[in-house]
Amino acid sequence: MADIVIVGGGPGGYAAALYAHNFGLDVALVEKERPGGTCLIRGCIPAKQWLHVAEVFSTVSHAADFGVVSSQPELDWQAALARKNQTVEGLVRGLGGLLKKRRVEVVTGFGKLNGHGRVEVSGDEGNRTLEAENVILATGSHARSIPGYDIDGHKIVTSDHALDWESQPRRVGIVGGGVIGCEFASFLADVGSEVHVFEMLDQIVPGTDPESAKMLQRQLQKRGVKFHIGVGVGPAQIGESVVIPFGDDSVEVDVALVSVGRGPNTDGVGLETTKAEVDRGFVKVDASTMQTAQPGLYAVGDIVAGTPQLAHVGFAEGIAAVTHIATGNAQPVDYRAIPRVTYTHPEVAEVGLTVEEAEAQGLEIETTKHAFNGVGRAIIIGQNQGHAKVISVKDGPIVGASVVGPQAGELIHELMYSVGWEALPSEAAAFIHAHPTLSEAIGETLMSAAGKSLH
Repeated sequence: MADIVIVGGGPGGYAAALYAHNFGLDVALVEKERPGGTCLIRGCIPAKQWLHVAEVFSTVSHAADFGVVSSQPELDWQAALARKNQTVEGLVRGLGGLLKKRRVEVVTGFGKLNGHGRVEVSGDEGNRTLEAENVILATGSHARSIPGYDIDGHKIVTSDHALDWESQPRRVGIVGGGVIGCEFASFLADVGSEVHVFEMLDQIVPGTDPESAKMLQRQLQKRGVKFHIGVGVGPAQIGESVVIPFGDDSVEVDVALVSVGRGPNTDGVGLETTKAEVDRGFVKVDASTMQTAQPGLYAVGDIVAGTPQLAHVGFAEGIAAVTHIATGNAQPVDYRAIPRVTYTHPEVAEVGLTVEEAEAQGLEIETTKHAFNGVGRAIIIGQNQGHAKVISVKDGPIVGASVVGPQAGELIHELMYSVGWEALPSEAAAFIHAHPTLSEAIGETLMSAAGKSLH
């Protein structure tokens, strides 16, 4: 009998399994495929590998701008696909080795809850029952679709299929202009595909700072992405090509990539045999412990109601669940200070509250901003479009931030600490940034927020 049985080997599940080692807990991890989950095998990692391919391709294409003369590059799609597979395979093997080193028993098969502390596992090697006082459910999510777009893996695809395209699509229609949709648009446009993005709301990457979203849209449009904003799409018309109707118009493409969000993988996992409460497929938990209404049953990651579907959130929630199991103490996730990154070119990264969210809470706020167009390092690398923005309470702490520009996903972490530690702008501005660096945009913004700007 294990101390913990974990159902699902994605970020939330494998982080919980690894962290349990710190308390000497005996862990069994149930996974129907291989540990790694959507993020490692079909999401974050392979997607960012393709985005890096696009970055390298674009850099070489514009080498002459820096006085480096070379022939125009050609994209060897098969070689790039092999590199992506190599990256994923290496990380999956590394994770497997680490789980083995931590003495986590990996059980291959489909895990289903059967009342308190029981998990029934069915797989190629037969059926097995695992028992433990504590169970962590971490079954992840799947790509959603919409009516009129039945996923066939060829003409109508999700990101799962797009990451394994055998050849570069010439014309792509992306239904959904959120994070995933815009990342694919950025990648495909940079390697020369014709790209259309359809978003029914009034901005791309909904929920992002509107000014940052508009900056991203302008930069993607300059590189050829065609946006159709504030429109719904009609059912796809499939023949030799795919016709996507919208309003009184339509666009003909070779493939439609449906990117309309992700749904929780909770059907068929046996939640009905427990006291756990479910809302539209998402599991309700005590946010301080990640425990459900069923004592001893925890849920983490993409299946949790009301928390961001991000790999690093899954990590943190897995740690919180294990900490409560091992010690009885709550170590809640600080959802106020979770970085959110869109890995487009340029990147968009945020933390904390947006202006709209802060105002909705009745906060009197001030915003300060510094553009990258005057930052020396940004000019040197030829990526000086964008800005850093800090949101603070009047005469109070920093509560949010947004960065759009080069390496925004790395830069946001400085502001993550400011939000998490409720730093005053004057406190954060007191620290010195190296020159010339991209991080000077953050320093300049903080100085302005403290009321004493420099440049």
